[in-house]
Amino acid sequence: MWETGWREKAWSQLDQAWDIIVVGGGITGAGILREATRLGLRTLLVEQHDFGWGTSSRSSKLVHGGLRYLKEGKLQLTRDSVRERERLLNQGPGLIDPLGFLLATYEGDRPGRWTYQAGLSVYDLLALQWSHQHYSARDFQMLAPRIAREGLRGGFRYGDAQTDDARLVLRLIREAVADGGMALNYVMAEKALREGNQVIGVQLRDGSGQDAGHTTDVRSRVVINATGAWADHLRGQVGAAARIRPLRGSHLLFPAWRLPVAQAVGFLHPVDHRPVFIFPWEGITLVGTTDVDHAQPLNEEPRISPGEVAYLMAAACAEFPSLNLTLDDVVSTFAGVRPVVGTGQADPSKEARDHIVWQEHGLLTVTGGKLTTFRLIALDALKAVRRHLPAQAAPHLDSKQAVLNQVNVELPGAEHLSEAQRRRLLGRYGADAPALVAAAQPGELGLVPNTPYVWAELRWAARAEGTVHLDDLLLRRVRLGLLLPEGGKGLLPQIRAVCQPELGWDNGRWAEEETAYLILWQTSYSLPSGDIPDWHTLLAEAKAKH
Repeated sequence: MWETGWREKAWSQLDQAWDIIVVGGGITGAGILREATRLGLRTLLVEQHDFGWGTSSRSSKLVHGGLRYLKEGKLQLTRDSVRERERLLNQGPGLIDPLGFLLATYEGDRPGRWTYQAGLSVYDLLALQWSHQHYSARDFQMLAPRIAREGLRGGFRYGDAQTDDARLVLRLIREAVADGGMALNYVMAEKALREGNQVIGVQLRDGSGQDAGHTTDVRSRVVINATGAWADHLRGQVGAAARIRPLRGSHLLFPAWRLPVAQAVGFLHPVDHRPVFIFPWEGITLVGTTDVDHAQPLNEEPRISPGEVAYLMAAACAEFPSLNLTLDDVVSTFAGVRPVVGTGQADPSKEARDHIVWQEHGLLTVTGGKLTTFRLIALDALKAVRRHLPAQAAPHLDSKQAVLNQVNVELPGAEHLSEAQRRRLLGRYGADAPALVAAAQPGELGLVPNTPYVWAELRWAARAEGTVHLDDLLLRRVRLGLLLPEGGKGLLPQIRAVCQPELGWDNGRWAEEETAYLILWQTSYSLPSGDIPDWHTLLAEAKAKH
């Protein structure tokens, strides 16, 4: 599908009559592309960086209903979210998987036990299930043995889900391309083309390969701006006022042996009483998240700040004090920028997270929302432009359609893999999984050390998944840059042996990519270089206040 020379071929086919151009290759854009191609619409997606480069590879990895929406009285949004979660769990095993969630309650917590009990009951009923249960303090400690005991009143266990966000984006795009859509990474929508007062297309600029800098004008019936936190760039070109308030959410990642949790643990942060969580993901343990204004330029890689490190370390150390965690235990960090519509709230966490659809001079912008409801957001966007679409497509928007293609294939050559490993490959790669296994060289179905990945995934990503730079490969296609110390630096010689021939890079290009990747990892995926505040002091001050 994305064979050698695919970019040049795709670029040569841009001069045609498109029904829809989607600008933005994150989860929202990928969802729109998938639903549009399902309708038989001629649809082009362009992404200025890599697919999922922005928020959609830097989320908290949760596919969940969002208990906070119940607190805000948003029953319909919660209902939609939990039902989409159930749909994804049923259709994407191995990509979207169940995650048990423990919710600890401590003396003095607000909300307390009975509020949580009522909320979780509604949460389950909206999902047409009953998964939650309350545990006494003693029984709760059996579920989370190293949890802080002082003031523990007990807690709840309920069911949610998690995913690999970047792989979800890529599977949606791959299935859309297989159905006739087109998707190009490293292509920027530089300028909106207008006829009179209406947007009729975009000027595209190639940002990769030998033709970097080349531009072309592409026209369509509809242009959908699905660029998330970057939405005001195109909106500004049609005279719309800026509306986006970029908010950063950052995370710390620890080795599972150092911060062992069998399921997610949610609790209120001791400093500001915001909900935070610690959960297992891809063989490591993830701690998140923050919610702060992001003032840095959006086209720079976001990075965690020293203050955010202290905030998250305070959370982890307060909830698991006996582990004596230090900064030396942190494997990596990541930060993403949420596209939130600003309303002037002093507290960033009080800004609404609903998705918004704006139509402005022929440009449709869709932004906000959450990972779990990407399909409903896509359908809302298509409904909003229905009158501009071919008549045969408009009546067929169906919210009950499958989100992901059903995958009923064997994996010849993978018989020695466990059932969980085969399910994982089928979930992450869908119909491409048999080709991935067939491409494996001897020994490449073995695990990359200290990860759940097999070496053949690296070969396949380099060969067939639109990889342009080494960070595409190691931070989004296969997440070794998040899971391994120093971003997997110690394995780069083995990675090079597998991937360099598939990528077609000479030695000079590989050396350039490796240097750039390691610099990027050090600046944006490791601990920041500035002085990190003492989180023990933060905790002591918070305790003194309460």
